[in-house]
Amino acid sequence: MSWVHPWLMAVMLVPFGIFAFLVLTNRDMVSRVFDAKMLERLRVDGDVLPLRVRNVVLLSAVALMILALGRPVIEHGERTVTLKGLDAMVALDISGSMRSQDVYPNRLTFAKQKIRQLLHAMPADEIALAAYAHAAFMLAPFTTDKATLEQILEGVDESYINLASTDFGALADLAATFLEDKDPRILIVFTDGGDADALKGFGEQLKENNITLYSVLVGTDKGAPVLDEHGRPVHTKEGALAITQRNDALIALARATGGDGLVAANGKSDMQRLADMIHAKFAVKNQGKTTVKERTELFVYLLAAATLLLLLGLISLPRNPLRKTRRAS
Repeated sequence: MSWVHPWLMAVMLVPFGIFAFLVLTNRDMVSRVFDAKMLERLRVDGDVLPLRVRNVVLLSAVALMILALGRPVIEHGERTVTLKGLDAMVALDISGSMRSQDVYPNRLTFAKQKIRQLLHAMPADEIALAAYAHAAFMLAPFTTDKATLEQILEGVDESYINLASTDFGALADLAATFLEDKDPRILIVFTDGGDADALKGFGEQLKENNITLYSVLVGTDKGAPVLDEHGRPVHTKEGALAITQRNDALIALARATGGDGLVAANGKSDMQRLADMIHAKFAVKNQGKTTVKERTELFVYLLAAATLLLLLGLISLPRNPLRKTRRAS
């Protein structure tokens, strides 16, 4: 058996030892002032455990907790694990239409939630994050650290939204640059689809750079008003209410590049299906090797024993008052 954090255990045991010594050897102020026989007559004997025994039980529970901090383990050696996965760029649409509220609470927040689900469904894959509207820019480089990617994604709020028109060409240029050394070249876009003019030339750019597109569409085909930064509906130059609808044409465009697409739904199954779809099409490659230690953790047993001792020390069960009455008689 060995200890993962022996220093932490040692640091805590020293003050605990001093504290335990003082508790077990020092009498309280009442015992110092009054006579012991008088206190014995006045004391109500209602506990199963005497005070000294109770202190020992509680201190033993604390000692077991401190030992658990040291994290005792039984080592079984090391094992080399080969990490396998794919490289993919995930791009989030931050154009003005992503404020629309035809999905709860709005398209941007819903798309971020789906990206998080996709990250969980692709744990061994290297993912890069990008955002785009009138321009495209990187949020995070390729990494398998999904926790960091989620933190960066959380920082993308409505202040990022740009009411300018969506430029899919800028996204294609960015993807071509950052996917240049990747094989295969995978781009996963979370968007409401944009309008027909915005998609012109996008498919040709992807094919020229051998990029496979997967599109995840958010929003409804019925559509919803476009909102400004204050949550107020946006109107066109003619004074009409600006309505934005989901454009499913991006799914057909993705299939033309060899990829696929889907309309995002509630739940996690759609993102798992997308991840399975991507992994089924492309052979995963080795992402390197790592060494993991195989061990059996013992701290849970120490914590369980400490919990039982705490219950024993803190629960007070009164003795049978009839027994005392019989003795007195």
